[in-house]
Amino acid sequence: MDITSSSDAAVETRLETLVTRRDGAVLHVTLNRPESRNAMSVRMVMELRLALDAAETGGNVRAVVLRGAGGHFCAGGDLKDMAEARMRSMQATPPAGESGTGPDAIAEVNAQFGKLCVAFANTPLALVVVLEGTVMGGGFGLACVADVALAGTSAAFRLPETSLGVVPAQIAPFLVERLGYSQARRLAVTGGRLSATDALAIGLVHAVHAPDQMDAALATVLTDILACAPGAIAATKALMAKARFTAPADLVQEAALVFSRAAQGPEGLEGTTAFLQKRKPNWAVQ
Repeated sequence: MDITSSSDAAVETRLETLVTRRDGAVLHVTLNRPESRNAMSVRMVMELRLALDAAETGGNVRAVVLRGAGGHFCAGGDLKDMAEARMRSMQATPPAGESGTGPDAIAEVNAQFGKLCVAFANTPLALVVVLEGTVMGGGFGLACVADVALAGTSAAFRLPETSLGVVPAQIAPFLVERLGYSQARRLAVTGGRLSATDALAIGLVHAVHAPDQMDAALATVLTDILACAPGAIAATKALMAKARFTAPADLVQEAALVFSRAAQGPEGLEGTTAFLQKRKPNWAVQ
């Protein structure tokens, strides 16, 4: 079943670790390993990449929603995968006295998760995450790359890596980007624990909702997103990403060209025409 096939009715697909559901222009992706609080296995990383790639290339998806099954978002990386990777690395290590090194399986697994975070951070689609229950490690990282992060009152955030003797290696850049250097350092050196209200206070999430209000809040966010032009959203996200590392004065001409292309393109023409005619533009959900 094609998870990006266009249909007025919701289309659901069950993968090994995910459940995906197309509802119009929105792809809902549910992490579906509730027995492990949706710990992120190598298989889940692969399936998340496939789901995102399909959404980006299918041409019909405009927003992606990530959430977890069973009342939890994600408990971080799957320790079973790490143990297996450690075993592979040990088997690849040459005997004492022999030169050369084998592949570092743990680094390879970790890098795959990092590439996943980069892919979701850089997607031109709008990305919304719904955070409930456990939000740890890699789940914390995915929360940091979302355009809109909604937390349930049950959400409990934890950055446990340093308390386990490891490093939040792939998450660290996104923590700094989302929270700033000072807050990221504090969380890293304390094995950070945050409630939903704590996460709201430091800007990790954008709103906190009671369980019975979450679906309505999500629907409101999606309505707002779908009222905006998809190309304009993608161009704005790309420009903002560049602005993080570029002085405003150095972006003046590039930003002007981006604006000009948008204003003279089909979205700009449709948007201004719709405004003058006092109607919704044709990309908006009616």
